[in-house]
Amino acid sequence: MECIDAHHHLWKYSPEDYPWMSDKMEVLRHDYLLPELEAITTAAGVTGTVVVQAQQTLAETEWMLSLAKDSQRIRGVVGWAPLVEPKIEACLEEIARHPKLKGLRHILQDEADDRYMLRNDFNRGIACLQQFDLRYDLLVFERHLLQTIEFVDRHPKQIFILDHIAKPLIREQAMEPWRSNLRELARRENVYCKLSGMTTEADWSSWSEQQLWPYMETVLSAFGAERLMFGSDWPVLNLASDYTAWIELVRRAIAKLSPDEQEQILAKTAIEAYGL
Repeated sequence: MECIDAHHHLWKYSPEDYPWMSDKMEVLRHDYLLPELEAITTAAGVTGTVVVQAQQTLAETEWMLSLAKDSQRIRGVVGWAPLVEPKIEACLEEIARHPKLKGLRHILQDEADDRYMLRNDFNRGIACLQQFDLRYDLLVFERHLLQTIEFVDRHPKQIFILDHIAKPLIREQAMEPWRSNLRELARRENVYCKLSGMTTEADWSSWSEQQLWPYMETVLSAFGAERLMFGSDWPVLNLASDYTAWIELVRRAIAKLSPDEQEQILAKTAIEAYGL
């Protein structure tokens, strides 16, 4: 049976390229490349993946596309492009020639302006994505959800994919206003969601499955299997867990669903949403 990891990263580590990797993140501060990906996904029964940007450079996007070109494991790439630039169409035309480019992402969560996504120039860039059959990955914290709803409503025909269930305050065990805002966002049928990035929003050394269940249940209820997909967020995942432990946790979380619904979350949603 197919199993798709809809969210992981690859990188050649250097302190200059990844300044966000603090001293607390020593486990991340080395290369994570195709051989490591092949080994860890094979062991977990994962048959295909989507690699996602970790730098806001076209160079990294081109590098990921070059890796994907010769890899049967990598089915799709979510890259980065300068969406606020006036000549964004020409840029998209160039990179969208690569058949494995499936979407774009901007690291909205790190922008000083919490309403960056509502800028006119950014929205003009987003409005160009459809003509190149590109999806858009939403990387936000729970505090961004209200403006995310406003942003998504400006682009009702654009496919959006929410990363890491919008990073709720799991460490603090806070459910609101995340739960209410997530449910409202999920009413938009052009929005999908990734079951990913949860352990790193909890306490890295002391989280428990029981802490994660209310968040899992909320997302399952809000999006349903048809718009949920499995993602590992590897190797960032390694800060708080490991690949096999996470995929097994997700499998336990969805074990009460029908076999078809489980297959939907573990493979079909990603294939459908990204056009893999």
